[in-house]
Parts: sequence; structure tokens; C-alpha cells
Amino acid sequence: MALDLKGIVSPFTAIKQAAKPPHTIKYPKEKKETAARYRGFHYNDIEECIGCGSCETICQNEAIDMIKIEGVEAKPGDSGLRPRVDNGRCCWCALCVDVCPTGSLSLTKDYLYVSEDPDSFLWTPGVDNPDGAEILSFRSQDGKPLLDYQRVPMRELAGMERVKSFAEVVLGYTREEAVREAERCVGCGICTEVCPVHMHIPEYINAIAIGETDAAVKIIYDNNPLGETCGKVCTRRCETVCAISKRGEPVAIRWLKRYATETATNSEMIEHIVNPEILPPNGHSVGIVGAGPSGLTAAYYLALRGFDVTIYEAKSHAGGMIMYGIPKYRLPLDSIDKQIEYMEKIGVKIKFNTKIGKDLSFEELKNKHEALLIGIGFEKPYTLGITGEDAEGSIQAINFLRKVNSEMPIEVGGKVAVIGGGNVAIDAARVSRRLGAEVTILYRRRVQDMPADWEEIEGAEDEGVVIKPQTIPLEIITDENNKAVKLKYANAEMIPDPKGGRPRPKIIEGDEHLLEVDTVIAAIGQQADYSFIPTEIFNKLEVKRGRIVVNELQQTSLPWLFATGDIANSRADAISAIADGYRAVKGIEKFLLKGEN
Repeated sequence: MALDLKGIVSPFTAIKQAAKPPHTIKYPKEKKETAARYRGFHYNDIEECIGCGSCETICQNEAIDMIKIEGVEAKPGDSGLRPRVDNGRCCWCALCVDVCPTGSLSLTKDYLYVSEDPDSFLWTPGVDNPDGAEILSFRSQDGKPLLDYQRVPMRELAGMERVKSFAEVVLGYTREEAVREAERCVGCGICTEVCPVHMHIPEYINAIAIGETDAAVKIIYDNNPLGETCGKVCTRRCETVCAISKRGEPVAIRWLKRYATETATNSEMIEHIVNPEILPPNGHSVGIVGAGPSGLTAAYYLALRGFDVTIYEAKSHAGGMIMYGIPKYRLPLDSIDKQIEYMEKIGVKIKFNTKIGKDLSFEELKNKHEALLIGIGFEKPYTLGITGEDAEGSIQAINFLRKVNSEMPIEVGGKVAVIGGGNVAIDAARVSRRLGAEVTILYRRRVQDMPADWEEIEGAEDEGVVIKPQTIPLEIITDENNKAVKLKYANAEMIPDPKGGRPRPKIIEGDEHLLEVDTVIAAIGQQADYSFIPTEIFNKLEVKRGRIVVNELQQTSLPWLFATGDIANSRADAISAIADGYRAVKGIEKFLLKGEN
């Protein structure tokens, strides 16, 4: 019989092991230090998290839910929700950490937890383990993140090349570029909440990402009939809250909208792609004063809903400020025409060269229609209030841009001074460069205080525009023919606001200078011209700071009268005006249909 040496030795081996420390521990009486990179329970920085839900979306085990927690409220750029992890389902793969766009979610070295209650394994990271920040182990920034934080660059004409003409500066994405950029979107929808129109942004971006461009166009037109305009000139508040922007460059939402809508090259293509449902006539009539973004939007959706709608436009072309105020290197005329033609195809009627109060009285207008909407915009410019402002060569920016866009002859000479710091001032400066002038912008505050879009400021500088911040105009000096020849200005110092507001400029006594000019363009803001509204009607309206007060459906204190755009909204951008028009449709329906549907 063979000798079983293994059986003889085994007892002695066991005795030897008894002298060594055990591999298991008695929890919670004893704790064992884990390796620095051990993937334990999640931790979430509640303040950094924006509740985008990317972690919930990527989780293969469906172990993450977005929930409401005490002390966190929804706000622009933050859904108000926070992730809760079911540690019974979690496999600690850390995909949720890798995909977190803010970097707020991480893993800790803590992995020991014992409980007889299965519900207690539902943890809200950062709430149920507030001390987790002290024992972090795995963070996405330590490795290569799953998300692409670098935007696909937009191709543009070079600065000195583009001032040679009014050709469109932005060249647009190719199909490949658009798909690549669209794929960066995490589909969180936080952008939708901050968009004034609440456009279906993740939906149309996803359609672009999978190559379904027609579907993207149809989605865009669901609540924005001027999608191509917004794709070119929108102030893109959506991008300021983009989840990707927390650690990189925001998704180019505006440029993707531009790409999709430009694929419909004419009004016939738009009509074919959108194929809107048009309800039969409902017998109600609506008149709209002004063919700007808000009036056009309201007219479009009212026509789809069966209303007989007519826009009365004082000028020869529709578009309002997007037509007469935005230079054609930003928004070409054929782009505007295409969108207007489509609206007319689905039933919007526009009476051009019809000024209310002159060609048609307000009373006649009211008698023609059951409800009226006013969307005239702010087209009456403020003046500088300085000596020499009435000189030849002194012009208001809004009038200057209107003349240029209307192709009226205008001479600015070789030296132009633009006074102001908003987008209108930048537009006037860049147009003047295209007319061959040397251009200087004078702005009373610092460059960082300028209300103009930062990319517009950079665009102006790339084109050779000189910006003189902290300068206040004092006088336009003229020659014997009352022609502007010099602009007298003073440098200013910034005085801190004791209440915490932005610093205010104060003239530095004796620090005055002269700037040679041929033209001075003032761009310090506009106001509305309500002179066409009869006094007895206007006095019944509530007006604050030059704007008509309206309710949540754009209805004024007179139930049959609605107001939209600049005259009812201080945001003064196209997307806000479009949102006003969209809301007004609901208000007009409520007023006229009175439960008919």
C-alpha cells in the first residue's frame, strides 16, 4: 500500500497556518485598509453635479436612478435631480464615472457595508456618505474619459479676407463634421430647459448623429419656424449650460441646427420634409402688426391651426430686425427669403409696405380682426445727447444697418467711430470695415463688460476693428459745413459698486482726446414707437420701462390685444421673440376658441 504523504503532512500545515493573521476580518469591529485604487461605493459632489443623468443612461445594470433630494432645486443648467445607486445591482465598472461630464461622480475605497434591510443598499452618493470625498479612489480625470470634450471646429473665412465682401463668414459643417459633433451630445436635455422655445435639442442632434437629417429638420420645425435663422444668429443660451461645457467645449448646438436646416435648400424642400398638418379654417381672424420673428412665428402656428391670419409689415420685406438689423455676412438674404416663402406656402398672408397709422388706421385694423398681435420691435434709436450729434456724418447704428441691408447708397469715409458695446455696435463696426473704413469702437466700460457676444467681439478684432474701452464721448467736432471731422472723448476709471453690482465708469478729469472721424455711428440702444396706437387704447395698456406688460400667454390688459418681441421682452434676441410668438398662439387660441376644441 502506497504511503499517503499528503494526508500525513496536512494536519501539520494547518497548525502552521494558525499562527498567521486571518484573511477575513470581523466587520464592523475590525477594518482593513484597502488598496488606493480599489473601486468601492460611489461618491458624488452634490454642488458640482448638474443632474444630467448621463450616469443613469450608461449604466448597464440599471442600477442608477435620478431622484429629487432635499436642498437641491432645479435652476437653469441644473435639473435639480441627483443619482441614487442600487449597490445590489452595481458591478463597479465605473462607466458612470467615466461618462460624468462634470467630474462630480467618483468611486471611493469604501466597500464594506452590512445590513439586513435590502432597501438600505439604495445610496444617494454624497448624501448617504458625505465623508466620501476623503477616500476617493477612481475618478474619470485620472484616465481617458469616454466623452469627447473638444468641439469640431467651424470653418470660417480669414479675418482680412472676409472684410473684402459681405460673403457669409461661417462656412458650415460638412456631413462628416456634423455627425462627429452631434455624437458628442449626451442627450441630457438640460439645454432644452434653458432654451426660450424649449426646442427638442437632444432629439434633433441625435437625428443628425445617425444621419437622419430630414428627421432633424422636421423636429426643429415642430416649435420653431425660423430654425435656420437661429442656426446662424441665435444667442445660444442652450450652449452656456451644455453638460459637456463643464469640462470642455459645449456641443455646437447652433451650428448643428444650421447644418440641418441648410440641407433644405428651398421652400419646396422645407414643405416636403416638414409636411405640416394644417387644420381646416376655424372661422376666426387674427391681425399681426410687424413681420419680425415673433409675428412670423405666431402667424405660422396660427395658420397651421386653421386661423385666417394676416401680417401687416411697414417695410418691403419680412423679417424685422433679422432682415434689416443683422448684416448679411451673418444672415444672408436668401436664407431669410427661403423661410418666409415656406410660411406663405402654408397660408400666412403678409401685406408689405403697409404702415399702421398711416396706410391703415389702428381702428380699421381692429375692425378687420377679432384679435390683434403687436410685434413691432425696438426700432427708434436713443441719441447720445452730445454737441454735434446732428452733424453730417453722424448716424444711428440701426438706421445705418437698415440702409446697408436695403442696399441704399451710403458713404462712411475712411475713418469711423462706433459708440457702444452691444451686438448692434459690433455689427455696425464690422459692416463699416467691409465698406473700407478704419474703425474704432468706443465703449464706456471694460471689454469684459461688453454685452455683445464674445465671438462677435473676437470676430471684429480679427477684422481689424480697434476697441477703446473705458472711453466716454463728449462732443462731435464739425467743420464749417457741419461735417463731422473729430470725436472728442474722455478716458474713464471704473468705480466699484458698493452694492455689489458691476463697476461704473467715471470720467478722468483732464484726460481728454481727439479722434479723427468721417462718420460717427451711435449704438447705445433703441426704444419702441407706439405712436400708431390711439391714445385712448394705449392709455389702457400697462407699460413699464417702455415695454407693454403681458401675462404668461402674451395677452395685454386688453383681452383682444397681444404683444410680443422687444416691446414685451427685455431679452432682445430672436429666440426670445420666437418664444413670445409661440406662447401668443396659445393665448389667442384660448381667447378666440373659448373651449370650442
